[in-house]
Amino acid sequence: MNATTDTELKVLGMEALIAALGEVMAEKFITLINRERFDYTEWQRNLWNDKSVEEISKAAMARRTRIRSSN
Repeated sequence: MNATTDTELKVLGMEALIAALGEVMAEKFITLINRERFDYTEWQRNLWNDKSVEEISKAAMARRTRIRSSN
């Protein structure tokens, strides 16, 4: 794995947000995150409590299929 600088990571993150949400919603997302105290690690830890690994994997594979078929 190549080392990624902080600047490169920010650019990649913005590109991913824009690709997933569009420019306006990506900006809104960043504004929401910056506006409130937000612990990403804690949020991520509790995000999928009600899902099994298998359910998450199936959802991810289905999303990948949808994205590939829409391109």
